[in-house]
Amino acid sequence: MLALDAAAYAGPWRYRHPGEKALLAVGLLGCALLLPAWPGGALTGLTAAAVLLGPAGLPPRVLLRAVRAPLLFIGTGCLPMLVAVSGPGSVRWAPEGLATAAATACRAGAALLCLLLFAATTPLADVLPRLHRLGVPVAVTEVAALTYRMLFLLLDSVRAVRQAQAARLGYRTWAAAHRSLAGQAGAVFVRAFDRARRMEEGLALRGYTGSLAVVTEVRRPSAGFVAGTVLLLAGVVLAAHLLPTATALLPDLPPVADR
Repeated sequence: MLALDAAAYAGPWRYRHPGEKALLAVGLLGCALLLPAWPGGALTGLTAAAVLLGPAGLPPRVLLRAVRAPLLFIGTGCLPMLVAVSGPGSVRWAPEGLATAAATACRAGAALLCLLLFAATTPLADVLPRLHRLGVPVAVTEVAALTYRMLFLLLDSVRAVRQAQAARLGYRTWAAAHRSLAGQAGAVFVRAFDRARRMEEGLALRGYTGSLAVVTEVRRPSAGFVAGTVLLLAGVVLAAHLLPTATALLPDLPPVADR
């Protein structure tokens, strides 16, 4: 099981209604996208991180592992904003590029933390059955559920094949590693088709008619949680609008006298 899925199943918010967590995560995501990057994006990101590490109970190690690859992607995507191309072979430093790159990275990082807030606290098995009430077609949720299930089976297959290859010294040299990776891809590809065929036959034998009957636990939203979420979102919006004003009202510091 992936680290985020394990954290979602073992976290203190496991049995909260998914709508409560969606309200908090989507509300913070809206703040990250609609408020100014500074200070709105920074405040939203800090709020989402504080909720993740605090009430949501996500271990810091899991959070760092979850954000390192997306943050690397964000940083790589922001680097081209630092330069400007004015003609063939004419590349120069963009004066406004640093501010644009910083604002984009701040907003994207805040949005990433907001999405992780929902993913690390809500198992997908709690979300898919409730999407029917929102008008999502049954075929879409069924395909998503089967793909989600197949993902873990394929990861187990990759792990098993890799361990078998490593036990046979399949990675002792670069050439052997390349051959092992090619064999691993072929073995996993064949296993994926075999598992898909077996799953299709199993569903047919059980009288599959286009939808899987899933028992969904009845949970009622907490009025206190919803009220706290609304107050938190209002506080983020208010702080994002008041902080620049408060900073502008600060008196200028006197220059330091030369000694």
